[in-house]
Amino acid sequence: MKKIGFIGCGNMAGAIIGGIISSGLLKKEEIMGAEIFEAARKNVAQKFEIEVTDDNKKLATESEIIVLSVKPQFYVEVIEEIRPIISKDTIVLTIAPGFSLDKLAGLFAKGQKIIRAMPNTPALIGEGMTAVCPNKNITSDELEWIKKLLASCGRVEVVKEYMMDAVVSASGSAPAYVYIMIEAMADAAVMDGMPRAKAYQFAAQAVVGAAKMVLETGKHPAELKDAVCSPAGTTIEAVRVLEEKGFRSAIIEAMRACADKSHRMA
Repeated sequence: MKKIGFIGCGNMAGAIIGGIISSGLLKKEEIMGAEIFEAARKNVAQKFEIEVTDDNKKLATESEIIVLSVKPQFYVEVIEEIRPIISKDTIVLTIAPGFSLDKLAGLFAKGQKIIRAMPNTPALIGEGMTAVCPNKNITSDELEWIKKLLASCGRVEVVKEYMMDAVVSASGSAPAYVYIMIEAMADAAVMDGMPRAKAYQFAAQAVVGAAKMVLETGKHPAELKDAVCSPAGTTIEAVRVLEEKGFRSAIIEAMRACADKSHRMA
C-alpha cells in the first residue's frame, strides 16, 4: 500500500514531496502523485522518481494519507470523486483556505480523519512555516506523524482552527508582502548607485538575517529594532519616516484585509 498520495502535483506538493524524500521519512516507492496535466505528471515523475497517475481513484485506493493539493475551486469535485473509495481510517490533509473542518467533514460525510494545513511558499527551499489543525478523529500519534512529514520542509505548529485566518495573513500570504519590501529596498539602493543585482542581494540578506535574529535570540522585535537605532543616527531617521508614512499601519491593514478575505472564503 502507498503511504502517502498527492492529488495535484503543483509547487506546494512538490515542496512537500521533496522534503519527505530528502528527510528519509519515506521511500520514493511509498509516495504517489495524481495529476490531470501530463506535463506536470512527467515533471514530478522525473524530478522525484515517484509513481504518478492521472487517476485520482487509483491513488485514493492505494494511499493511507491523501494530500489534497489541488486549487480550492476543485476541492468539491475531487472529494466527490474519492469519497466512495477511501476508508474512514484514511487521513486527508488539506492545504487550501476556505474549507473548515466542519465543511470538509460534511463533504466527506463519514467521520473522516482530516487535518487542515496552511503552508507557505518558502517550503520550496525548506524554510516553510506550516500551521496544522486536526479534527477530533485524528489520534495524537497520527498528528505527530503528519507534523514530521510537514517539518521536512520547514517549521510546523499546531493551532486552533479559529487562528487559521490569521495564519493565512501572517504566514501563508506574508511572503508576498516581504517580496514587495525587498523590491522597494532594492529600488532605493539602485537610486543611490548600487547595481540592481547587488541591491537585491543586500536587501534580501538583510531580511533573512533580521528574521533569524527574531527566531534565534527570542528577543522582542522592538528590542532588536532599538539596538540598531543609534542616537541621532541614520536608522532612527529611516524609522521616523516609516512611521510618518504609515508603514506599520499599512502592514496591519493589509493583513486584516487578507484575514477577512480568508474568512469570507470559508
